[in-house]
Amino acid sequence: MKPLLEIENLRVTFPTPRGDLEVVRGLSFTLGRERLGIVGESGSGKSMTGRSILKLVRAPGKVTADKLTFDGIDLLTRSERQMRPIRGARISMVMQDPKFSLNPVMTIGEQIAEALLTHQRLPRREVNNRVLTMLESVRIADPERVAKLYPHEVSGGMGQRVMIAMMLIPEPDLLIADEPTSALDVSVQAQVLDIIDELVKRKGMGLIFISHDLNLVSSYCDRILVMNTGEVVEECQAGELMNAKHPYTRGLIASIPRLDETRTELPVLDRSAWAKK
Repeated sequence: MKPLLEIENLRVTFPTPRGDLEVVRGLSFTLGRERLGIVGESGSGKSMTGRSILKLVRAPGKVTADKLTFDGIDLLTRSERQMRPIRGARISMVMQDPKFSLNPVMTIGEQIAEALLTHQRLPRREVNNRVLTMLESVRIADPERVAKLYPHEVSGGMGQRVMIAMMLIPEPDLLIADEPTSALDVSVQAQVLDIIDELVKRKGMGLIFISHDLNLVSSYCDRILVMNTGEVVEECQAGELMNAKHPYTRGLIASIPRLDETRTELPVLDRSAWAKK
């Protein structure tokens, strides 16, 4: 089966007073209709990879690649106008701190409806029904009341679920989820992941799950990329993450606290084991 997403030699560069800085360096991978996890420290290039796929890196940032195709579409040659039918409808992205992506002067219901109406023409009654159904799907009690609220009237966790509802209501072919459940408690986190998982299985949606939580990614995803300083240092099946060989991945795993912790202090990454001289 042909991959849903193909990336070869992706590079993202920003100018600095000391010269150009590459934040993504020669990244290559393919994605089928599966759950791909991308893990690494802050600043490793995970989020910038997701933004690059949607062409959301603005000047003076520069994105280049030998290949960047989605479902046979060459994204590199697409203009801003040509990207509009793709963003949201076919590729959605849940940003970090999604509550801050909500419009403060529109109600929750209006914003979720807008995410649907931007790409489809539907009767108002059907739109309202789908909005309420989606709010119920992300485990929001009393969706009719919440739909009438403004973003500042809901909690951080609820705002995050609202943003997830906005991204899922068009039922995209690819969802890029950047720390989508970081503000949710464990029980709600599991429920939201179940919703995403149901879409992956029912609609054949592809998922790029960006996270710092190695345990969550290893239990939820099918395959994992480990990034460090803009590069993929290791790729493995999710179930094999704890058997990773690269010293950076081993260092990340060693730094995870355990319930039966007996170490007096968590180890510090020894970057000399792999860092370029």
